[in-house]
Amino acid sequence: MQTVRPARRLSLFSRRTFLNPTRLWMLFLLALLGVSLVLPLYELFRQAFLGPQGEFAGLTHFARFLESPALMQSIGNTLLVAGCTTVVSVVLAFGFAFAVTRTDLRGRGFYRALVLLPLFAPTMMHGIGLVYLLGNQGLITTGLFGLLPWAPKVELYGPLGIILAEIVYTFPQAYLILAAALGSSDQRLYEAASVMGAGPLRRFFTLTLPSAKLGLLSAAFVCFTMSFTDFGAPKIVGGQYAVLATDIYKQVIGQQNIAMGAVVGLLLTIPSVLAFIVDRLIARKQQAFVSARSVAYRPAPNRLRNLLCHLYCAGVCGAILLLMGAVVLASLVKVWPYNLSLSLQHYDFSQVAGEGLGPYWTSLKIALWTALAGTVVTYFFAYLQEKTRGMHLLRSGAYFLSILPMALPGMVIGLGFIFFFNRPENPLHVMYGTAAILVLANVVHFFSVPFLTALEALKKLDKDFEHVSESMNVPFYRTLWRVTLPMTLPALLEMALYYFVNAMVTVSAVVFLYTAELKPASVAVVNMDDAGDVAPAAAMSVLILLTNAGVRLLYETAGVRWLRRRQAWLKRDRA
Repeated sequence: MQTVRPARRLSLFSRRTFLNPTRLWMLFLLALLGVSLVLPLYELFRQAFLGPQGEFAGLTHFARFLESPALMQSIGNTLLVAGCTTVVSVVLAFGFAFAVTRTDLRGRGFYRALVLLPLFAPTMMHGIGLVYLLGNQGLITTGLFGLLPWAPKVELYGPLGIILAEIVYTFPQAYLILAAALGSSDQRLYEAASVMGAGPLRRFFTLTLPSAKLGLLSAAFVCFTMSFTDFGAPKIVGGQYAVLATDIYKQVIGQQNIAMGAVVGLLLTIPSVLAFIVDRLIARKQQAFVSARSVAYRPAPNRLRNLLCHLYCAGVCGAILLLMGAVVLASLVKVWPYNLSLSLQHYDFSQVAGEGLGPYWTSLKIALWTALAGTVVTYFFAYLQEKTRGMHLLRSGAYFLSILPMALPGMVIGLGFIFFFNRPENPLHVMYGTAAILVLANVVHFFSVPFLTALEALKKLDKDFEHVSESMNVPFYRTLWRVTLPMTLPALLEMALYYFVNAMVTVSAVVFLYTAELKPASVAVVNMDDAGDVAPAAAMSVLILLTNAGVRLLYETAGVRWLRRRQAWLKRDRA
């Protein structure tokens, strides 16, 4: 009998040759990530060990930092703010997530939408809102402008103001993590515990908390990292209370002390990287509390519990609406709090340093380009990471570089870009001072989450699609365009939305990179607040909030509706 040899594979995924297109694309994208991430970080950390003339200075700058009482105090201040913020945010978010996921509460969708509002606003807006509520002429501290007999005195500018602003900033992130941790449970475990006589409190401590402990730890690390590295809130309500993020700004922008700024940036990175590593190690040890045979959790009706949860959720959402509403109101009145007649004069930004709406349009363009370029590059990189075979060492290095930005503060990325792209001998120096470097900084800063989103969506697809394409000698790009992209389109749109929203609100990654002609709206908010134009700063923050909320609403209405039609069409086409 004659042996039939299998047909020779001439597909893109062939590993017979080193110079196959897949390997070349992977190497190209890996080099792109290395140039835009690794080399700037290397240049930043190198500056911490160099002297004024470029000579090797060893640990001289670190010794100067340790000998500076003010800079050492900043470390303690930053740890205090991050620690307090983490404890309060995680506790509040756990209660909110429990009320939304573990009860039959009505109006949960409404509560979820309200509690996510801070995600669409720059962190400076939270600080501005606190000023209008708890400042010297605040709505609360003046007893509703003298209508109430009490008027509490609050030392807003300092640790209290920063912590309150950071709680608003980190609360939605903690809620999303904890809602995912609490949202999936096995009903059978609770039924068995009830049969064995366990009461609600015991079931909470023996079933609910153990199943959510990893989510609690992950939320704690996220909150700590975000509050430890945030720049916007301390800049607005920090006053003379120094933290590491504002110290970097002062050292680089105020004193032109590049070496000391690099030292502070390095110190700012260490806790973030450690928290990221611990979070990854914990995630690996996570056990599945939901199996294929699990039954979805069904909360039992309880009027008293639902009433308490309604009050709690309404209180949390009311506090967020009060904060946001104070900023909106302040942007619409003539002179707070003396003339409360409505006016749009603060939205005429031509009276503020003659900039007009230029920063807003700049931010809009940068956000659109960030969403477009970031989504395309990230998705293709994730596709190569997931759908190619072999090249294990190359793919492992690519995965590490892809999740590394998650552990890096935005200010560190911005500083690294200054040191790397501002060197005249660098061929990429032409990018410095252009919109391209702002887009690139945003893509690098927010790369990890969209990458993991795309990777997770691609993992859910059956690998037989690629196998069939290989056997039929179909080019990979045809399979990608006709099969993979349509099936992962929801994740693709979520990635674009994530890039857009974060590019609109970020300030830390671009505060060192903008120019007078290319000033983002978030940076304009900081500059206006520094100049004492708080009401125009509030107005610009409201524009950012409305833009992001509008884009999200557009996605939820037109985008989701279009996706449903597209998926229905694909099902009919396959049938």
